[in-house]
Amino acid sequence: MSKSLKRVITALRGAGLEIEPVETGDETRTAAQAAAAVGCLLDQIAKSIIFRGADSGAVHLFVTAGGNRVDPGLAQQVAGEALDAADAAFVRARTGFVIGGVSPVGHLTPGPVYFDPRLTEFAEIWAAAGTPRHVFRIAPTRLIEISGAQVSDFTTKLK
Repeated sequence: MSKSLKRVITALRGAGLEIEPVETGDETRTAAQAAAAVGCLLDQIAKSIIFRGADSGAVHLFVTAGGNRVDPGLAQQVAGEALDAADAAFVRARTGFVIGGVSPVGHLTPGPVYFDPRLTEFAEIWAAAGTPRHVFRIAPTRLIEISGAQVSDFTTKLK
């Protein structure tokens, strides 16, 4: 078991949840791949998108429905600072996860978390569990609670 997967499981257990991540067998680096692997709607996939605070250097996590994308202008308004794209090295160093496996919980360096309201329309959603092949199912209200997320409008619909 990878260190990243163990860290996610530890974070879930620490929040009092007995959630067991599922190994999909195939990579689930995209929301479409993840939805196909677990048999859910695209918007039930909670994508974890990382930005770097331009001034603060902080990790800003945007948890977004699979069919939405982060609008950079709206994201900067929500974050209260200019945001830069986070490259793979920054994401790995600060979160402990590779792109495509970034979980909304269990980060090495937690930062502010923003949550797409579209995800709250479902009883259950799926999120990456620290690797590109592992996901976990959770109620969106619980994920908001355990991640300390702020529900915010920062998305546009993918075309």
